[in-house]
Amino acid sequence: MNTPCRAALHLLPVLAMLAGCATAPDYDARFGDAVRQARSAMTINPQAGAAADPVAGIDGQAARGAMARYHDSFKTPPPVVNVINPGGPAAK
Repeated sequence: MNTPCRAALHLLPVLAMLAGCATAPDYDARFGDAVRQARSAMTINPQAGAAADPVAGIDGQAARGAMARYHDSFKTPPPVVNVINPGGPAAK
């Protein structure tokens, strides 16, 4: 094999590795956003966990029913559905 072809073969893996670095600025621009948002929420009201007033949302009876249905779903899981069938009739 001649020298230009050998050089091209050595250059291809290097270019492939450098292509992976091309997306880094996009990720770096948003890195740490979740931590900064959580820190700012704690700065606004650092004693929010000690508040005695309940959070507006679901009532106790509805929450109990939702949790019961959730736990029961593990006792009798739903039947498996064959979604992708590459060929032939659907399995039953």
